[in-house]
Amino acid sequence: MSAVPLRPRSFAVLLVASVAGLMMFVWPLLVRVEPGTSRVDPPFVFLALLPVLIVVVLAEFSEDGMDAKVLAMLGVLTAINAVLRGVSAGTGGVELVFFLLILAGRVFGPGFGFAFGCTTLFASALLTAGVGPWLPFQMLAAAWVGTGAGLLPRRPRGRAEIVMLMGYGVVAAYVYGLLMNLSGWPFALGVEVPGHTGSLSFVPGDPVLANLHRFAVYTLVTSSGTFDTGRAITNAVAIALLGPAVLLTLRRAQRRAEVRRIPAPSATA
Repeated sequence: MSAVPLRPRSFAVLLVASVAGLMMFVWPLLVRVEPGTSRVDPPFVFLALLPVLIVVVLAEFSEDGMDAKVLAMLGVLTAINAVLRGVSAGTGGVELVFFLLILAGRVFGPGFGFAFGCTTLFASALLTAGVGPWLPFQMLAAAWVGTGAGLLPRRPRGRAEIVMLMGYGVVAAYVYGLLMNLSGWPFALGVEVPGHTGSLSFVPGDPVLANLHRFAVYTLVTSSGTFDTGRAITNAVAIALLGPAVLLTLRRAQRRAEVRRIPAPSATA
């Protein structure tokens, strides 16, 4: 049973916010500019709007079933994950923050996974002085990782479930890295890589496919073989070693925190 039920209205709010958030990642590829423009500046209204979207989704969840027990569980897990992120500084892509996010999203559902991803990145940023214009993008990307884990098929259990979560952890690591690269690449000027002719910078007004080609090469040579691969290996190894025990603990916590709603008796004449 999902800790944060996604009823039709909550699902619609989450979907609209996700589409709007995705547009904030990709807007430089779609914007029309005057010929000869050398760069585009990020509209700061986006930086203000993205946290608002996240707050709206979390507020909708609180209206739709995020009670005190769920909030307490969210707070405890957020504190643990924030410490884990501080301990694993991300050197070489070694980040322990995502494996717990994936397992919690798996157990408590996509709504909880979204909220947990947001609160984890926000809390850890406060602890590590990592607050900046990149933080809303990190929060949203991590929220999608948690949501995706909650949307995985519910049937596999045991060893098959661990294998499925390991595969998801690998994919999520590369997708997260891709999204974070996309959030900053359009504003990095003069990007050149040894062995590659020409610049890999974003060119305003160029065809989308041309910019995507430059971005793909940029991602492959700057992060896919290092940070993203390290993150993927960390996720897979952590889920393989700690996944069974952590899943068991989280499921026990879920059963104890579950609130059974009993309908009020109908009024008698």
